[in-house]
Amino acid sequence: MPESSRRKKDSYTPPSNSDKKDRKDKKAVKIGPSKWLAPVMVAMFVIGLAWIVIWYIAPDFWIWGTLAGWNVAIGFAFIAVGFILSTRWQ
Repeated sequence: MPESSRRKKDSYTPPSNSDKKDRKDKKAVKIGPSKWLAPVMVAMFVIGLAWIVIWYIAPDFWIWGTLAGWNVAIGFAFIAVGFILSTRWQ
């Protein structure tokens, strides 16, 4: 059975000194979560949970009474925002 010809690889040439100077002049880009992300994420979880719990404890309060069943949806919306923020946290 005939063998196929092998490809020739180019030999490695290290970058020149001028390339190294260009790299040192550039500032590093910070990749990662911001400092505000974790506190806002935890706050969203707590606000959502507190909204639902307070509505169950005092459903006749003037703010919660007018919203009726939407209070659960509002509480879960806060919790959902917390989960969305948690996907960006490292």
